[in-house]
Amino acid sequence: MYGDYGDPETIRRILTESGDTWAVVGLSTNRSRAAYGVAAFLQRNGKRVVPVHPKAEMVHGEQGYATLADIPFPVDVVDVFVHSELAGDIADQAVAKGAKAVWFQLGVIDEAAYARTRAAGLDMVMDRCPAIEAPALGISLKGS
Repeated sequence: MYGDYGDPETIRRILTESGDTWAVVGLSTNRSRAAYGVAAFLQRNGKRVVPVHPKAEMVHGEQGYATLADIPFPVDVVDVFVHSELAGDIADQAVAKGAKAVWFQLGVIDEAAYARTRAAGLDMVMDRCPAIEAPALGISLKGS
């Protein structure tokens, strides 16, 4: 069911132990996009959501940044809502930024990026959504 890149223990570790500052790449003010709703879920569950989008818009009350490198503070998890062909570069940026984990959303798959990111020592899952996985695994994010 989970394949090589979405095992429950890695998912649990990212959601509960990797930290509470999540950079959400692809997050804009467009309410019809999945990133908007997932970021709201993360925020309701105690995570700080940092929007990363070329427009650098304020979303969910948080200042946005054009790139991961522009964020002037540490990031724990990088949650990626971009097309698979762009995602590998974002994963590499997450490693350079010093993130602890990378999360590729549903439909975002880059096996080479997964291998590079894991080799760099980061936890990573692909083709998963925290708003689905947390309830499915019975994980409460508040106070993690």
